[in-house]
Amino acid sequence: MSKRLQSLINARGPIKKIGVVGMGYVGIPAAVLFAGAAEFESVLGFQRDTPSSGYKIAMLNRGESPLKGEEPGLEELLSRVVRAGKFRCTSDFTRIAECDAVTLAIQTPFKDPKDLIPDFSALIEGLRAVGRNLTEGTLVVLESTVTPGTTAGMAQKVLEEESGLIAGEEFCLAHAPERVMVGRLLRNIREHDRIVGGIDDVSTRRAAELYRPVLTTGTIIPMTATAAEVTKTAENAFRDLQIAAVNQLALHCEAMGVNVYDVRTGIDSLKGEGITRAILWPGAGVGGHCLTKDSWHLERGAKVLGGDLWYPHGTESIFGVARAINEFMPRHMVHLTCEGLKRAGKSPEDAKVALLGWAFIQNSDDARNTPAESYLAAMAKAGAEVRVHDPFVEDYPGIEIMHDLDAALVEADAITIFTAHHHYATLNAGRVKELSGEEHPVIVDGRNVIDPDAFIRAGFIYKGIGRGDKNNHPIAWSGSSIRDTPGTGQYSYV
Repeated sequence: MSKRLQSLINARGPIKKIGVVGMGYVGIPAAVLFAGAAEFESVLGFQRDTPSSGYKIAMLNRGESPLKGEEPGLEELLSRVVRAGKFRCTSDFTRIAECDAVTLAIQTPFKDPKDLIPDFSALIEGLRAVGRNLTEGTLVVLESTVTPGTTAGMAQKVLEEESGLIAGEEFCLAHAPERVMVGRLLRNIREHDRIVGGIDDVSTRRAAELYRPVLTTGTIIPMTATAAEVTKTAENAFRDLQIAAVNQLALHCEAMGVNVYDVRTGIDSLKGEGITRAILWPGAGVGGHCLTKDSWHLERGAKVLGGDLWYPHGTESIFGVARAINEFMPRHMVHLTCEGLKRAGKSPEDAKVALLGWAFIQNSDDARNTPAESYLAAMAKAGAEVRVHDPFVEDYPGIEIMHDLDAALVEADAITIFTAHHHYATLNAGRVKELSGEEHPVIVDGRNVIDPDAFIRAGFIYKGIGRGDKNNHPIAWSGSSIRDTPGTGQYSYV
C-alpha cells in the first residue's frame, strides 16, 4: 500500500466532484446516477464538440436524452439533476482538474477480428485528455471493456506520460466494467453487483467509494484490475456462447421439424438443487458493441499478458466457434427468405423485401454492429430491393431508414423481422397482405414475435428461426383456408 497515495486521498477528503468522459449508452446513465446521489456535489459529463456528436451537449444541458428508444426513468432523472444544478455537459476537458474522480466510458471496437487488434484510438484520446488535466490524488476509472492487461498497461502508461504523475503513488487507477443492457440502463447499474479492480488496494477502495452510493441491491466485488478485465470479457464471451448454443439447437430443430421454443420450455423446466440450464433465445443474429467483440478481447488477453496457453492442438477455441455460429444466423435469414420466395414462385432478383428492425435489440435505437446489415448486403447482392424500417433508429450511415411502416410494406414480396420491436408483435396478417398486394407474400420471423398460424391462414408463406414445425406448411390458396391442429404442426384445408 502506498502511504503517499493514501495521504493524498485523506487530504482531498470524500469524493464530491465527478467527471464522466463519453456521453453514450454507458456514460449518460452513469453520470445522472452519480448526480442523483446525495453523497456527491456535482457531475460533469465530457463530450467532444464534433459534427457527429456535439449535438449531445446542448441536449443534455436542456435535460433531454439523446438516446432514443425506451429507457425507463432516464430522461426524468436527467431532467431533475440538470434542474438541480448537479449535472452539466461540457467540451472543456480542462475542467477535469476540478474532479475528485473521473470515469471513462469510450468504445473499444476491433479493427479486424481476424488479427485481434483492437482500435483503442478513441480511448487513448480520452486518456490523454484526462492525463493532461490530472491532479494529485484523483481517481481514474476505466469502464470501457478492454483487453485484459490494458488498465495496468497501456492506460497507466498514457496517463503517467501526460500527467507526469505516478499511478499508485500520486493518483488512483482502477477498472470497473459496465454491466448494462440497452433498455434497462439505470436498473442494471443500480441492481447489478459492481466489479471493482484497482492497480493497488488504495485504488480499489477509492473506486468502491465512488460506486457504492449508486447501488441499490447491487454490492461491490473487489479484485485486481486485470481480474476485473477478465471478468467482463469472460461474462460476455459466455453469453455469446449460450446464444450460439440455442442458435445451433434452433437449426437442428428446423431440420427435424420441431419447434425450438417447445424444446426450450421443456429444458427450462428442469429445476432443482445443483441444476442450471441457462438457455437463452435463438434469433436472427447477435449485434451490439459488446458480444460481437469481447470474446476476441478475452482471447487476445492471454497473448498480451504473455502467458503459456495450453490448448488442444488443432482444436478451435469454443469462443471462436460460438462467434462463427452467431455470425452465420443473418446468412440463415437470407436462406429462409430465398426458400420462401422460391415457394412463392419468385427469385431474389428484383424481389422487394421489407426489412423490419435495424437496431440490434428491441425497443431501442442502438444499431451498433446490427446483424441486419449483413443480411441487407447479401440480399442486395442477390438483386433484391430492400427497404429498411425501424421506429427508433433515426438515421444510419449509408442506409435509408423508413419510419412509416405501411410505406415499407407496400408491394413487399417478402417481410423479414430482424428486431423484436413491440410494433411488430401486433402486425395484422390481413393488413400486411393488403399492403403487400401479393397472394402469397413471404414472412420470415427472426425473433418469434408473430403468430405463425395467423399469417399461414391468411395465405402467407411463413419461415421462422427454429420453427421446424411450421416452415414447411401447406399454402392456403384463394377460396380456402387452413385449419391447424394446435400442438401438432398438422394442417387441413377447409
